[in-house]
Amino acid sequence: MEGMASQAMTGSASGGVRILLRLEGLTLFAGMTLVYAFWGGSWWLYAVLFLAPDLSFLAYLAGPKTGAAVYNAAHSTIIPVALFGIGFGFAPPLVLSLGLIWLSHIGIDRALGYGLKYQAGFGFTHLGRIGRDAKA
Repeated sequence: MEGMASQAMTGSASGGVRILLRLEGLTLFAGMTLVYAFWGGSWWLYAVLFLAPDLSFLAYLAGPKTGAAVYNAAHSTIIPVALFGIGFGFAPPLVLSLGLIWLSHIGIDRALGYGLKYQAGFGFTHLGRIGRDAKA
């Protein structure tokens, strides 16, 4: 029971909810990659930009509060969904590509357990602890 209380205090998901969130991430990754393939996006662009959101972890050099804020901004679906919507109907094809690639990245991160970060440190996510923090 103590473990469940600890999970609730950190705000991280556990059990079936955590599994469901990770499956949602896998679905987002697969779905956006499939849409990208059907749309005919450039695979070299996909390969080059797929890991670009992870550059946001460099903000942790400024401390955990700044790091979490910047990382979460780069790993929230808000901006890429907006790019996807705008790019679908009103903008150059590159905008749609950016949205699809970004959403694919967020999806695989979530599927692998890399959730949005808490200010306690990089290893504290909404999907549970990761890295060295997972063993604590």
